[in-house]
Amino acid sequence: MLSQKTRYTIRALQHLADTWRQGPVRLDAIATAQNIPRKFLTVILSEMVREGLVISHRGRDGGYELGLPPVDIRYGDIIRLTRGSLALVPCASRNAYETCPNCLPEADCRLRGLMLLLRDEMAAMLDRMTLADPIALEPPFEDAEDG
Repeated sequence: MLSQKTRYTIRALQHLADTWRQGPVRLDAIATAQNIPRKFLTVILSEMVREGLVISHRGRDGGYELGLPPVDIRYGDIIRLTRGSLALVPCASRNAYETCPNCLPEADCRLRGLMLLLRDEMAAMLDRMTLADPIALEPPFEDAEDG
């Protein structure tokens, strides 16, 4: 699962992408619009400044804006920078690998094999998608036949 920090970071960066080339956005405006605690948002944006994804402007007309065009910021990179795991189980994680307690040996675990495939598919999708891509609030679902 994505960490709360990762979710907040994505929402903050999406907000800045929505205001791309409109000038700096004040921290309070981002915090209010995205329902992110101000102190937490300060830490997140400071980290994104260090990573080069965000630029900070000081002063009365200051605020934050993206340091790169939205098309150059991939969701996969955001998640990796914030150490959010894409894997649903720890044994399928590339960055936070751990053996699963109370499980079969990994060589015998088909669930792990399934989770590795899922992680790779999800990573490929997130590495294709950028902050410039439109995202539907409710993606269309294919009708599944009941068996």
